[in-house]
Amino acid sequence: MRIIHCADIHLGSKMEARLPKEKSDERKEEVRLSFHRMVRYAKENDVKVILLSGDVFDSDRPLKKDKEFFYTVVKNNSDIDFLYLRGNHDSRESYTESDIANLKMFTREWTHYLYGNIEICGIEMEEGNASSLYSQLNLMKERVNIVMMHGQTDTAEGKDKIHLAKLSGKNIDYLALGHLHSYAEGAIDERGRYAYSGCLEGRGFDECGEKGFVLLEVSDTVKSAFIPHARRMIEEVSVDVGGADSAYQAYQKVKSAIKCSADNLIRVNLTGEVSFYDDTLAKEVEKLLGGDFYFVSVKDRTNRKIDMEKLSGDLSLKGEFLRTVLKSEQYTEEQKQKIIRAGLRALLYGEVE
Repeated sequence: MRIIHCADIHLGSKMEARLPKEKSDERKEEVRLSFHRMVRYAKENDVKVILLSGDVFDSDRPLKKDKEFFYTVVKNNSDIDFLYLRGNHDSRESYTESDIANLKMFTREWTHYLYGNIEICGIEMEEGNASSLYSQLNLMKERVNIVMMHGQTDTAEGKDKIHLAKLSGKNIDYLALGHLHSYAEGAIDERGRYAYSGCLEGRGFDECGEKGFVLLEVSDTVKSAFIPHARRMIEEVSVDVGGADSAYQAYQKVKSAIKCSADNLIRVNLTGEVSFYDDTLAKEVEKLLGGDFYFVSVKDRTNRKIDMEKLSGDLSLKGEFLRTVLKSEQYTEEQKQKIIRAGLRALLYGEVE
């Protein structure tokens, strides 16, 4: 039997990469279509069950457009069972129009579904059951047991915390988790393993890398494989543009260094030491890269070679700051250099690392 494990679809989510409205709307649509493509993959590969381990929606009150899309996909694929365990984002979401035979829900108590010798159970976590749920989980050793939960693995129990050690010895073969947005897996005990499927599509630069779902081949045991699935990947790269004497030269160094797909969203961190002052460096490089990728964000993390003599005579706030630091007897020369670099960055870009 084939089963898909996915989570954290976040239908209706705001796009966190500060995209222009047109691209933000397009990415929201791509998130919906990514779910649709996964279901199509399921049909084409004889998948019988799709596990939704939390956060199908981005909020407890999803837009009508997102609700109708999700439930229409479920109803129109009646040969697949959708097991929907709500997460911290959609904990109070419910479907109230009518019952859908192939949509199986969970509650704040362990809920079990049986497919021959395969038992799938799950529980929606809250403060009231965060401690008691471990002792209440009883699984038959003779069955293949798949458990669904949503939260962060931990060495303690609590709301949104999964005490992994307390699941050891519970006859779990596969623990299908949601909450982390990147694929990760590990051992529960000698018998079972856990996995986070990650999200189907990255939404911001804190969600870089491959995104997709997990395909399970279940017989007497559970074999799992991560399936990359995202329409676009989000990537972050650092490029040393040291030695560049203009924004265009910095762009040329970036262009020759990065190998990302033109379909992707990319953040470029400019690093290294440059000899020119240009508070529009990031914006200029961003403009030059704009046509090469779906979306580009450039951050200036370079250090400037400082002409102390020239700048200390500058009749400006930067010059006054430099003179004040250089006159100070409180700091070593090395400390002064660090203070000057940090101060100039704050004056130029309004940020300090």
